[in-house]
Amino acid sequence: MTQQNTTHPIISDLEKRYTTKRYTTKRIPQDDLDVVFEAMRLSPSSINSQPWKFIVIESDEAKERMHNTFANKFQFNQPHIKTASHVILFAYNPEYTRDDYAKVIDADIKNGRTQAENREQAFGAFAFVDMNTDEQGNNATWTKAQTYIALGNTMHAAARLGIDSTPMEGVDAELIGEIFEKELDGYICDVALVLGYHDDAEDYNAKLPKSRLAKEQIIQVL
Repeated sequence: MTQQNTTHPIISDLEKRYTTKRYTTKRIPQDDLDVVFEAMRLSPSSINSQPWKFIVIESDEAKERMHNTFANKFQFNQPHIKTASHVILFAYNPEYTRDDYAKVIDADIKNGRTQAENREQAFGAFAFVDMNTDEQGNNATWTKAQTYIALGNTMHAAARLGIDSTPMEGVDAELIGEIFEKELDGYICDVALVLGYHDDAEDYNAKLPKSRLAKEQIIQVL
């Protein structure tokens, strides 16, 4: 890698980003939050399906509810909930349907991407959903994969803004489904993202060097 590439802003973002282990109570400015939210909205997905829902845990009441989802397991992640600035639930639609995709197509028409007379033709892309849907109408494996694209995109946006983050698969999807049943409305949350600012004194991970496999071990150029 050339010196120019190693000092590129994108590389700098990713070099500095790490999984925060302890947070301060400092809050993220609203202007920065607005950028993070827009980055989530603009995340790519297969056939532009956008089979997700992002639930932002911000208020004390919402944090208390989220805190309670750790009653049975993954308690090591529980302290983040009330300390950090925000937690975002990344939820996916386990039964993405033609009606769901119709909303995307109608938005395309409104935004000028698709002509109104080509609406039915635009449903041709839905064949890819059919390929990933079982006989019971479940396509959760496919929609969950799309949600992780948004997760990665959000973490990079946060890093660019100097916001620390902790992706958490250590969450209780069943309890989240119960406690946030109304907000999820049939969607499933298997991963959440904590956002805020690390505690210099308590976050041991902040002081450790970044470690990744060598480029030669993972990238093959043909």
